[in-house]
Amino acid sequence: MDTSILRPALSLQLDVLLIMSLQLVSSIGVFSFQRMGNFTSSTSAGQSSAACVQYVQEVVTQNCVVIFSKTTCPYCKMAKNVFNEIGANYKVVELDEHNDGRRLQEALAQMTGARTVPRVFINGNCIGGGSDTKQLHQQGKLVPLIEQCAPCCAASGSDGSGSGQFESAK
Repeated sequence: MDTSILRPALSLQLDVLLIMSLQLVSSIGVFSFQRMGNFTSSTSAGQSSAACVQYVQEVVTQNCVVIFSKTTCPYCKMAKNVFNEIGANYKVVELDEHNDGRRLQEALAQMTGARTVPRVFINGNCIGGGSDTKQLHQQGKLVPLIEQCAPCCAASGSDGSGSGQFESAK
Protein backbone atom coordinates (compact mmCIF):
# COMPACT_ATOMS: atom_id res chain seq x y z
CA MET A 1 0.00 0.00 0.00
CA ASP A 2 1.33 3.45 -0.94
CA THR A 3 1.28 5.66 2.21
CA SER A 4 2.65 8.79 0.49
CA ILE A 5 -0.93 9.88 -0.24
CA LEU A 6 -1.97 9.48 3.41
CA ARG A 7 0.95 11.43 4.94
CA PRO A 8 -0.18 14.93 3.80
CA ALA A 9 -3.72 14.24 5.00
CA LEU A 10 -2.46 12.96 8.37
CA SER A 11 -0.15 15.98 8.71
CA LEU A 12 -3.04 18.32 7.98
CA GLN A 13 -5.20 16.60 10.60
CA LEU A 14 -2.43 16.95 13.18
CA ASP A 15 -2.06 20.65 12.34
CA VAL A 16 -5.79 21.16 12.75
CA LEU A 17 -5.74 19.35 16.09
CA LEU A 18 -2.82 21.46 17.28
CA ILE A 19 -4.54 24.70 16.29
CA MET A 20 -7.78 23.61 17.97
CA SER A 21 -5.85 22.68 21.13
CA LEU A 22 -4.08 26.04 21.19
CA GLN A 23 -7.37 27.86 20.71
CA LEU A 24 -8.94 25.91 23.58
CA VAL A 25 -5.99 26.49 25.88
CA SER A 26 -5.82 30.21 25.11
CA SER A 27 -9.59 30.60 25.48
CA ILE A 28 -9.43 29.38 29.09
CA GLY A 29 -6.51 31.69 29.80
CA VAL A 30 -3.79 29.16 30.55
CA PHE A 31 -0.71 28.82 28.43
CA SER A 32 3.00 28.30 28.89
CA PHE A 33 6.03 29.24 26.88
CA GLN A 34 9.81 28.86 27.00
CA ARG A 35 11.92 32.00 27.18
CA MET A 36 15.70 32.08 27.27
CA GLY A 37 15.94 28.76 29.11
CA ASN A 38 13.58 29.73 31.92
CA PHE A 39 10.17 28.14 32.15
CA THR A 40 7.56 30.84 32.49
CA SER A 41 3.92 30.16 33.02
CA SER A 42 1.27 32.73 32.29
CA THR A 43 -2.11 32.09 33.81
CA SER A 44 -5.07 34.07 34.94
CA ALA A 45 -3.33 34.12 38.34
CA GLY A 46 -0.35 36.01 36.84
CA GLN A 47 0.24 39.69 37.55
CA SER A 48 -2.52 41.60 35.82
CA SER A 49 -2.15 44.63 33.62
CA ALA A 50 -3.64 46.75 36.41
CA ALA A 51 -1.06 45.40 38.88
CA CYS A 52 1.75 46.28 36.46
CA VAL A 53 0.40 49.81 36.02
CA GLN A 54 0.20 50.11 39.81
CA TYR A 55 3.80 48.91 40.17
CA VAL A 56 5.02 51.47 37.62
CA GLN A 57 3.08 54.23 39.36
CA GLU A 58 4.55 53.28 42.75
CA VAL A 59 8.13 53.21 41.48
CA VAL A 60 7.65 56.53 39.69
CA THR A 61 6.12 58.26 42.72
CA GLN A 62 8.76 56.94 45.13
CA ASN A 63 11.75 58.03 43.02
CA CYS A 64 12.53 61.35 41.41
CA VAL A 65 14.20 59.87 38.34
CA VAL A 66 13.23 56.44 37.03
CA ILE A 67 14.53 54.73 33.90
CA PHE A 68 12.67 51.68 32.62
CA SER A 69 15.44 50.08 30.61
CA LYS A 70 16.87 46.99 28.98
CA THR A 71 20.48 46.06 29.66
CA THR A 72 21.53 45.78 26.02
CA CYS A 73 19.74 48.85 24.66
CA PRO A 74 22.09 51.63 23.47
CA TYR A 75 19.41 54.31 23.99
CA CYS A 76 18.98 53.13 27.59
CA LYS A 77 22.73 53.45 28.08
CA MET A 78 22.55 56.94 26.58
CA ALA A 79 19.92 58.02 29.10
CA LYS A 80 21.86 56.55 32.04
CA ASN A 81 25.03 58.28 30.85
CA VAL A 82 23.26 61.65 30.81
CA PHE A 83 22.20 61.24 34.44
CA ASN A 84 25.66 59.98 35.40
CA GLU A 85 27.20 63.01 33.70
CA ILE A 86 25.12 65.45 35.74
CA GLY A 87 25.50 63.42 38.94
CA ALA A 88 21.81 62.66 39.52
CA ASN A 89 20.62 59.57 41.36
CA TYR A 90 18.17 57.47 39.46
CA LYS A 91 16.25 54.25 39.84
CA VAL A 92 16.61 51.71 37.06
CA VAL A 93 14.15 48.91 36.32
CA GLU A 94 15.78 46.54 33.84
CA LEU A 95 12.80 45.04 32.04
CA ASP A 96 14.82 42.22 30.49
CA GLU A 97 15.84 41.07 33.98
CA HIS A 98 12.45 41.55 35.66
CA ASN A 99 10.03 38.63 36.05
CA ASP A 100 7.17 40.73 34.69
CA GLY A 101 9.27 42.79 32.29
CA ARG A 102 7.12 42.09 29.25
CA ARG A 103 3.93 43.05 31.07
CA LEU A 104 5.58 46.12 32.59
CA GLN A 105 6.60 47.24 29.11
CA GLU A 106 2.99 46.81 27.98
CA ALA A 107 1.82 48.86 30.98
CA LEU A 108 4.36 51.57 30.10
CA ALA A 109 3.03 51.61 26.55
CA GLN A 110 -0.50 52.08 27.91
CA MET A 111 0.62 54.86 30.25
CA THR A 112 2.99 56.77 27.97
CA GLY A 113 1.82 55.96 24.46
CA ALA A 114 5.19 54.45 23.52
CA ARG A 115 6.42 50.89 23.93
CA THR A 116 10.09 51.62 23.28
CA VAL A 117 12.76 51.77 25.96
CA PRO A 118 13.99 53.59 27.78
CA ARG A 119 10.96 55.22 29.32
CA VAL A 120 12.36 57.99 31.52
CA PHE A 121 10.34 59.63 34.29
CA ILE A 122 11.26 62.74 36.26
CA ASN A 123 9.14 63.86 39.17
CA GLY A 124 6.32 61.54 38.10
CA ASN A 125 6.24 62.65 34.46
CA CYS A 126 7.46 60.71 31.46
CA ILE A 127 9.95 62.83 29.54
CA GLY A 128 10.39 60.25 26.77
CA GLY A 129 13.33 58.08 25.81
CA GLY A 130 17.09 58.26 25.51
CA SER A 131 17.20 60.81 22.70
CA ASP A 132 14.61 62.98 24.45
CA THR A 133 16.64 62.88 27.67
CA LYS A 134 19.84 63.81 25.88
CA GLN A 135 18.10 66.62 23.98
CA LEU A 136 16.60 68.08 27.18
CA HIS A 137 20.07 68.06 28.73
CA GLN A 138 21.64 69.75 25.68
CA GLN A 139 18.92 72.42 25.81
CA GLY A 140 19.61 73.04 29.51
CA LYS A 141 16.11 71.87 30.50
CA LEU A 142 16.96 68.60 32.26
CA VAL A 143 18.71 69.98 35.36
CA PRO A 144 15.80 72.36 36.20
CA LEU A 145 13.39 69.40 36.04
CA ILE A 146 15.56 67.45 38.46
CA GLU A 147 16.03 70.44 40.76
CA GLN A 148 12.26 70.47 41.32
CA CYS A 149 12.64 67.17 43.16
CA ALA A 150 16.29 67.38 44.26
CA PRO A 151 15.59 66.32 47.88
CA CYS A 152 14.17 63.07 46.53
CA CYS A 153 17.14 62.58 44.20
CA ALA A 154 19.65 63.35 46.91
CA ALA A 155 18.26 60.62 49.15
CA SER A 156 20.67 57.76 49.39
CA GLY A 157 19.31 54.29 49.78
CA SER A 158 17.80 54.10 46.33
CA ASP A 159 18.45 50.63 44.98
CA GLY A 160 18.86 51.95 41.46
CA SER A 161 22.06 52.87 39.76
CA GLY A 162 23.31 56.38 39.84
CA SER A 163 26.25 58.41 40.79
CA GLY A 164 26.35 60.26 44.07
CA GLN A 165 24.17 63.13 45.08
CA PHE A 166 22.73 65.54 42.60
CA GLU A 167 24.48 68.83 42.58
CA SER A 168 23.47 71.56 40.22
CA ALA A 169 26.31 72.82 38.04
CA LYS A 170 25.43 76.53 38.34
